[in-house]
Amino acid sequence: MSHIPELVIANGIVVNSFGRHTAHVVVDGGKIQQLLDAAQPVPEAQHTIDASGKMVIPGGVDGHCHVAQVTGRYRTLDDFQVTSTAALWGGTTTIIDFGIPRDAQESPLQAILHKKALARASRCDVALHGAVVQWDETVPWQLEQMATEGVRSVKMYTTNRGTTMADGDTILKVMREMVRLDGLTYIHAEHDAIVADCTEQHAADGLIGIEHLHRTRPGLAEEISVKETLAMAEYAGAPVYFVHQSTPGAVDLVSQARRRGQDAYSETCPHYITLDDSVYAGRFPEWYACCPPMRDAQTVSALKERLAAGAVHTISSDHSCYDLSQKRERTDDVRFMPHGLPGVETRMPVTFTAMLDAGAAVEDFVEVFAAGPARINAVPGKGVIAEGFDADLVILDPSESRSVDGNSLHMGTDFSPFDGLTLRGWPAVVVSNGRVVLDADGFHDPGPVGRFVARNGFTEHRDAVAPLSLPAAPFSAVS
Repeated sequence: MSHIPELVIANGIVVNSFGRHTAHVVVDGGKIQQLLDAAQPVPEAQHTIDASGKMVIPGGVDGHCHVAQVTGRYRTLDDFQVTSTAALWGGTTTIIDFGIPRDAQESPLQAILHKKALARASRCDVALHGAVVQWDETVPWQLEQMATEGVRSVKMYTTNRGTTMADGDTILKVMREMVRLDGLTYIHAEHDAIVADCTEQHAADGLIGIEHLHRTRPGLAEEISVKETLAMAEYAGAPVYFVHQSTPGAVDLVSQARRRGQDAYSETCPHYITLDDSVYAGRFPEWYACCPPMRDAQTVSALKERLAAGAVHTISSDHSCYDLSQKRERTDDVRFMPHGLPGVETRMPVTFTAMLDAGAAVEDFVEVFAAGPARINAVPGKGVIAEGFDADLVILDPSESRSVDGNSLHMGTDFSPFDGLTLRGWPAVVVSNGRVVLDADGFHDPGPVGRFVARNGFTEHRDAVAPLSLPAAPFSAVS
């Protein structure tokens, strides 16, 4: 007797970043076994989901999450069980967290091994970025060990002196090592001298409460830092990825570098294309404490245009799960507040709504939500609905709208910066590694089954997946 596959998603509009077709998706053993044209009969399966009239997209890859993050005296309130559950509720089936040293006593390699241990509780797949704060003679060896562990990217901050900031010498030396190891350099780009001086000036004038956050970290500081870092990356021949870009000028600098032949990438976040700096004059400005801060409405509109036009390569949540009691401890002084927003669960609908309202196609959304993050971060088996890829799938009804209720989300905090917004693009069904974890009956906790995903080398992966960008034969014949 022939083997009966575990799951078939029938008659769905399968949308990849490179196009769409109505098809049956055949899933078995955690993998996509076949894509069959919907004109063919629905194959027999142990479980069949009819997706007629709905879209089927790849499970999301969130390339920028902070889980159980310790920063100074603050620790985010989540763990991998909580955040991975929220990710699945939001259509994200792979998260990439950061192993950032908690203090000067923890090395970059120790931070990675600590996070790998914590990630055993995850419900979805997990990959990791490393982080370097200060160069010493052990860093090359540590980066080699991290690469052996499957961690092929390193984040550095150009600001936050005294805590996570890396100086220019460290950034350049790490870039060279990442080239040697075929890795990717991640950069939080804000010019520290400008940020520090601007903040000190506002503090001297008594304008340092949360309602003034957007004035203490100007867009110019971000753009100058991007420009300087691009120059270092060009000098070192290093691929570079800029996290949470909040201005069109920063994105344009990356676009110009790419036209010169550099491997450079722009990431933005849902809050920077949806919320503007008027939130700091509202009732709850502490909901929006993040760095960089929200920008003015004109900047938000221009950034959203860049995203819809394809100039932004990924959209990530920058998920940081503080609650309001933590946020409200020091609203009088932004220098001592915990910065960061919960967003892993709402990344999908916020991005979907903003992009389609700006004239983008669903294929463009899939690119920044799943395909781009998987490809750029060299995460194997993710971001594409094709034979042999992981069975990470999301079914959505693009016409369905829901309002965000921060109290009913699952991120382990008590607010959402998007509370009250009406959004489209919510997941109706989520399949993670072939398991149905969300459907009309609610969430089905799979337990701690999430795998640690070892990433490929940057150029190795880029060259390997290039032929997949326009597949010649998306469908199989019936076997």
